[in-house]
Amino acid sequence: MIVEEVKRSLHDAICVVRNFIRDARVVYGGGAAEIACALEISKEADKISSLEQYAYRGFAEALETIPLALAENSGLAPMQTLTEVKARQISENNPNLGIDCQHTGNNDMSVQHVLESLHSKKQQIILSTQLVKMILKIDDIRTPMEGM
Repeated sequence: MIVEEVKRSLHDAICVVRNFIRDARVVYGGGAAEIACALEISKEADKISSLEQYAYRGFAEALETIPLALAENSGLAPMQTLTEVKARQISENNPNLGIDCQHTGNNDMSVQHVLESLHSKKQQIILSTQLVKMILKIDDIRTPMEGM
Protein backbone atom coordinates (compact mmCIF):
# COMPACT_ATOMS: atom_id res chain seq x y z
CA MET A 1 0.00 0.00 0.00
CA ILE A 2 2.89 2.36 0.82
CA VAL A 3 4.60 1.56 -2.49
CA GLU A 4 1.40 2.35 -4.41
CA GLU A 5 1.08 5.66 -2.59
CA VAL A 6 4.70 6.52 -3.45
CA LYS A 7 4.02 5.65 -7.10
CA ARG A 8 0.97 7.91 -7.13
CA SER A 9 2.91 10.75 -5.49
CA LEU A 10 5.74 10.45 -8.00
CA HIS A 11 3.25 10.41 -10.87
CA ASP A 12 1.61 13.57 -9.52
CA ALA A 13 5.00 15.28 -9.18
CA ILE A 14 5.95 14.35 -12.74
CA CYS A 15 2.64 15.74 -14.01
CA VAL A 16 3.32 19.04 -12.21
CA VAL A 17 6.73 19.27 -13.90
CA ARG A 18 5.14 18.43 -17.27
CA ASN A 19 2.57 21.19 -16.77
CA PHE A 20 5.30 23.71 -15.98
CA ILE A 21 7.14 22.71 -19.14
CA ARG A 22 3.97 23.26 -21.17
CA ASP A 23 3.18 26.58 -19.50
CA ALA A 24 5.57 28.16 -16.98
CA ARG A 25 3.09 30.78 -15.78
CA VAL A 26 2.08 30.68 -12.11
CA VAL A 27 -0.51 32.18 -9.79
CA TYR A 28 -0.17 32.74 -6.08
CA GLY A 29 -1.55 29.94 -3.93
CA GLY A 30 -3.11 29.87 -0.50
CA GLY A 31 -6.50 30.62 -2.03
CA ALA A 32 -5.32 34.06 -3.19
CA ALA A 33 -6.32 33.44 -6.81
CA GLU A 34 -9.74 32.10 -5.82
CA ILE A 35 -10.45 35.04 -3.52
CA ALA A 36 -9.38 37.55 -6.19
CA CYS A 37 -11.56 35.82 -8.81
CA ALA A 38 -14.53 35.66 -6.43
CA LEU A 39 -14.24 39.38 -5.71
CA GLU A 40 -14.18 40.24 -9.43
CA ILE A 41 -17.13 37.94 -10.18
CA SER A 42 -19.10 39.53 -7.33
CA LYS A 43 -18.38 42.98 -8.80
CA GLU A 44 -19.75 41.81 -12.15
CA ALA A 45 -22.82 40.32 -10.44
CA ASP A 46 -23.57 43.76 -8.97
CA LYS A 47 -23.85 45.11 -12.52
CA ILE A 48 -26.49 42.54 -13.55
CA SER A 49 -30.13 43.19 -12.74
CA SER A 50 -31.58 39.91 -14.03
CA LEU A 51 -31.73 36.51 -12.35
CA GLU A 52 -28.38 35.74 -13.97
CA GLN A 53 -26.70 37.59 -11.11
CA TYR A 54 -27.50 34.65 -8.79
CA ALA A 55 -25.45 32.31 -10.97
CA TYR A 56 -22.52 34.74 -10.76
CA ARG A 57 -22.86 34.96 -6.98
CA GLY A 58 -23.09 31.18 -6.69
CA PHE A 59 -19.92 30.78 -8.74
CA ALA A 60 -18.10 33.34 -6.57
CA GLU A 61 -19.28 31.56 -3.43
CA ALA A 62 -18.10 28.22 -4.82
CA LEU A 63 -14.63 29.66 -5.44
CA GLU A 64 -14.46 30.75 -1.82
CA THR A 65 -14.83 27.16 -0.58
CA ILE A 66 -11.16 26.54 -1.40
CA PRO A 67 -9.73 29.23 0.92
CA LEU A 68 -12.34 28.27 3.52
CA ALA A 69 -11.11 24.67 3.45
CA LEU A 70 -7.48 25.83 3.63
CA ALA A 71 -8.24 27.95 6.69
CA GLU A 72 -10.17 25.18 8.41
CA ASN A 73 -7.50 22.56 7.68
CA SER A 74 -4.86 24.93 9.07
CA GLY A 75 -6.67 25.32 12.37
CA LEU A 76 -7.89 28.85 11.66
CA ALA A 77 -11.43 30.20 12.03
CA PRO A 78 -12.58 29.72 8.40
CA MET A 79 -15.20 32.47 7.97
CA GLN A 80 -13.33 35.06 10.01
CA THR A 81 -10.05 34.36 8.20
CA LEU A 82 -11.66 34.50 4.74
CA THR A 83 -13.49 37.71 5.58
CA GLU A 84 -10.30 39.36 6.84
CA VAL A 85 -8.28 38.32 3.77
CA LYS A 86 -11.04 39.47 1.38
CA ALA A 87 -11.23 42.83 3.15
CA ARG A 88 -7.46 43.22 2.95
CA GLN A 89 -7.39 42.27 -0.74
CA ILE A 90 -9.92 45.02 -1.39
CA SER A 91 -8.42 47.70 0.89
CA GLU A 92 -4.79 47.05 -0.11
CA ASN A 93 -5.64 46.25 -3.75
CA ASN A 94 -3.37 43.21 -3.41
CA PRO A 95 -4.61 39.99 -5.09
CA ASN A 96 -1.59 38.09 -3.69
CA LEU A 97 -3.13 37.85 -0.22
CA GLY A 98 -4.24 34.37 0.73
CA ILE A 99 -4.67 32.08 3.72
CA ASP A 100 -1.62 31.92 5.99
CA CYS A 101 -1.63 28.13 6.38
CA GLN A 102 1.90 28.10 7.78
CA HIS A 103 1.04 30.63 10.54
CA THR A 104 3.89 32.98 9.54
CA GLY A 105 1.87 36.09 10.35
CA ASN A 106 1.97 37.19 6.71
CA ASN A 107 -0.85 36.61 4.23
CA ASP A 108 1.12 37.72 1.17
CA MET A 109 1.71 34.58 -0.86
CA SER A 110 4.41 36.32 -2.93
CA VAL A 111 6.44 36.84 0.26
CA GLN A 112 5.79 33.24 1.38
CA HIS A 113 6.64 31.95 -2.13
CA VAL A 114 3.43 29.91 -2.34
CA LEU A 115 2.82 29.30 -6.05
CA GLU A 116 0.53 27.18 -8.18
CA SER A 117 0.70 26.33 -11.85
CA LEU A 118 -1.68 28.47 -13.91
CA HIS A 119 -2.35 25.44 -16.10
CA SER A 120 -3.44 23.37 -13.08
CA LYS A 121 -5.58 26.18 -11.69
CA LYS A 122 -7.34 26.64 -15.03
CA GLN A 123 -7.97 22.89 -15.28
CA GLN A 124 -9.45 22.80 -11.77
CA ILE A 125 -11.91 25.57 -12.61
CA ILE A 126 -12.79 24.14 -16.03
CA LEU A 127 -13.43 20.63 -14.68
CA SER A 128 -15.50 21.81 -11.72
CA THR A 129 -17.54 24.08 -14.00
CA GLN A 130 -18.18 21.20 -16.41
CA LEU A 131 -19.34 19.03 -13.51
CA VAL A 132 -21.82 21.67 -12.37
CA LYS A 133 -23.11 22.07 -15.93
CA MET A 134 -23.65 18.31 -16.16
CA ILE A 135 -25.58 18.31 -12.88
CA LEU A 136 -27.72 21.23 -14.03
CA LYS A 137 -28.63 19.35 -17.22
CA ILE A 138 -30.45 16.70 -15.19
CA ASP A 139 -34.07 17.51 -15.90
CA ASP A 140 -35.83 14.67 -14.12
CA ILE A 141 -35.23 13.05 -10.76
CA ARG A 142 -36.90 9.76 -10.03
CA THR A 143 -37.50 8.33 -6.61
CA PRO A 144 -37.62 4.57 -5.90
CA MET A 145 -41.37 4.72 -5.16
CA GLU A 146 -42.26 6.07 -8.63
CA GLY A 147 -41.53 2.79 -10.41
CA MET A 148 -44.04 0.81 -8.32
